[in-house]
Amino acid sequence: MLAQHDAPIIAIATAPGRGAVGIVRVSGKQLSALVQAVCGRGLKPREATYLPLLDESGAPIDHVLALHFPGPNSYTGEDVLELQAHGGPVVLQLIVARCLQVAATLDAQQKPLLAGLRLAQPGEFTQRAFLNHKLDLAQAEAVADLIDASTEAAARGASRSLAGAFSKEIHQLRDALIHLRMLVEATLDFPEEEIDFLKQADAQGQLHRLQDQLAQVMTQTKQGALLREGIRVVIAGQPNAGKSSLLNALAGAELAIVTPIAGTTRDVVQQTIQIEGVPLHVVDTAGLRDHPDVDEVERIGIARAWDQISQADAVLFLHDLTRQDDATYAAAEAQIQQTLDEKLDNHVPVLHLWNKADAHKFASPPDIQGNDTQTMHLMLSAKTGEGLPALRQKLLNVVGWQGGGSEGMFMARERHVQALRELDEHLMLANASLQAAVPALDLLAEELRLGQNALNSITGEFTPDDLLGVIFTSFCIGK
Repeated sequence: MLAQHDAPIIAIATAPGRGAVGIVRVSGKQLSALVQAVCGRGLKPREATYLPLLDESGAPIDHVLALHFPGPNSYTGEDVLELQAHGGPVVLQLIVARCLQVAATLDAQQKPLLAGLRLAQPGEFTQRAFLNHKLDLAQAEAVADLIDASTEAAARGASRSLAGAFSKEIHQLRDALIHLRMLVEATLDFPEEEIDFLKQADAQGQLHRLQDQLAQVMTQTKQGALLREGIRVVIAGQPNAGKSSLLNALAGAELAIVTPIAGTTRDVVQQTIQIEGVPLHVVDTAGLRDHPDVDEVERIGIARAWDQISQADAVLFLHDLTRQDDATYAAAEAQIQQTLDEKLDNHVPVLHLWNKADAHKFASPPDIQGNDTQTMHLMLSAKTGEGLPALRQKLLNVVGWQGGGSEGMFMARERHVQALRELDEHLMLANASLQAAVPALDLLAEELRLGQNALNSITGEFTPDDLLGVIFTSFCIGK
């Protein structure tokens, strides 16, 4: 739920723990009296002032840099006070406590100096920036994405979104949609002339151009969502196929224990790596087998492996080239493939990786038929690194990454992709209404209206409060 945004708020704005500098931030209406009382003097707007911050007895808590940003020319659109102190957690907590104490002090009229000052909730400063029209919702989300960015490309993409690159694309779509809506709705009052009027205004051409423009934005947005969300890649296969060795090779570190003993990996091991700036969340799982030696712990690990596979964006089915002529091994491989076909949607790509190529140089991988259209084969050696560059490139290809470089890329979220898909559906229905033998202009107008609502949900012009609550509570406190 959204917090009550009328009361003044305070929070430590820097990360928990020790640091060279820590920041305490206050936001609210009419902070001048609090600034005077806490700092012992008034502050020039947007000018740093070095001063001692005193406790109730007059002893210094710390020497700080104090900055006052009068609203609306501040991050939140309200008056903002920032106190930059030494970054010890106790010092910062003492400063917060002092500000709360001063705010509750009664003035000459026996009223609190700053009534209602309270600790901020997660994301509440940025929430106020959004509510006070300093940022739209896509830009506000980009603030969190910039903080959480796990790759350089993701950070640059989030910075572009914060600067408004993504919002500009959405606004251009919205302007074209509004113009088309205006034409359509203007005809509803003149039914005798509506068809000729729409033909003269080239409503059909405008709709097609809008769909073409949307297709381009959807492609960019999917790329931006990949930058933010990354892809979940699950390594699956029988015991001792080299799954843990492959994870270690992709990560460039010894993350998983590797032994020749079947069932060594009994739980999920995950590591995030990046390829061309795209985060890949690589998951190593327990070896898949049905054997009398499987104990309860390994059985749980195998169940968790199948659970991870069912949630994958891509599956690496790892085969052991040195055992491909073993009939028992081949039968188990076929059983795993059958279960994959049953559990995975057709759109989830399966890469068949034939490992230990260094030990079986002249082998060639047999064909394995799956029910998806994206089945691929690749020979590699997790031990020597042979085939790993090709695997990395294939992983980017199967998830649709077209970046190559990230210049011009902006950050996006899955909800943005879904909103654009919703708009696409409404435009297709609008096109069908317009092309009918007797155009149904009332239905056309309604589809365009619903499409605009989908667009508005991206930037926040039309967004339910419960969604805003979900978005801003995912932020860190103090931001």
